[in-house]
Amino acid sequence: MQIRFLPCATLALTMAAGCLPAAAQTQPAAPAAPAPLPAAPGAAEGPKFPPVSAANFTAPSPTKAEVDAFLHSSWGYDPDRTWEVYAIQKTPAPGLSKVLVLVGEKPNPRVGNMSFYVTPDGHHLIAGNSVIDFGAHPFEANYRLLQQRASGPSRGAPGKQFELVEFADFECPHCRDAQPLVKKLMADFPQAHYVFEMFPLVSIHPMAFKAAAFASCVNEQAGNAAFFKYADAVFAAQAELEGPDGTLALRNAATGIGLDPDKIAACADSPATRAKVDSSMQLGQDLSVDSTPTLFIDGRAVPMMELPYDQLKKIISWQFATDQDAQ
Repeated sequence: MQIRFLPCATLALTMAAGCLPAAAQTQPAAPAAPAPLPAAPGAAEGPKFPPVSAANFTAPSPTKAEVDAFLHSSWGYDPDRTWEVYAIQKTPAPGLSKVLVLVGEKPNPRVGNMSFYVTPDGHHLIAGNSVIDFGAHPFEANYRLLQQRASGPSRGAPGKQFELVEFADFECPHCRDAQPLVKKLMADFPQAHYVFEMFPLVSIHPMAFKAAAFASCVNEQAGNAAFFKYADAVFAAQAELEGPDGTLALRNAATGIGLDPDKIAACADSPATRAKVDSSMQLGQDLSVDSTPTLFIDGRAVPMMELPYDQLKKIISWQFATDQDAQ
């Protein structure tokens, strides 16, 4: 049985299931999972890791404790996940260290392995095609950035201590399918502040930017509650949006929630509205969002449609509890 590393999206070991821009679709996928090693001898309660030699640690940084702290932040939500930092080695590139980690899942005795590189400044790691934050608190920078700049339509708790931020595209079918999931999460986590950020994938969805602009104007003119009614209507009419007259579908959605479609359309064509959508897109780019829907849980990026709901809840509960303890 091969160890399944889907919950390890933090380490970018899998491509997210969702809508991808054309540029991302042409890139090779990152390794899907660590290669399994031969089954380690041991009892059925879990894997038994081989002894670790001090000779495996030739790089001065990061330290084993720093790697352990990073993995605890990434995987601590799963009580069945176990690991051993097996090696931290120098590479020919000055200051660039290679880290090898042995990983297992209780009660399976099989051991898998994964490797990544840590940059000389100790702030990032490289895994596959991705560069992500490294350290004991790898999501903190994104968390603070989102608290400052995520200003899209919102619902839930007014405070931003526990924050869920979704980057979505109105033409993305995965985003449409994610909306009932979001509503379920908001019911299960009433302490969460949820923000919808526009991230139209303009290279593959010709109506996505206009849909985002219309939705932004609905929020500006009628508030958050109207926005989410409008969003539901647009997602429900997604097939019409992609048809020959997608603008009519946007106008009809505005009429359907009692708004003047001419006023919404005029607002959507304004430079101020285009700048607002551009700003939301820039925020996503600054966070390295490359597919929709992407959900940030206090700064932790999760490919939300790729995880079973119970697992997603477990990650959110862990992240919220961890951040509460840190404050």
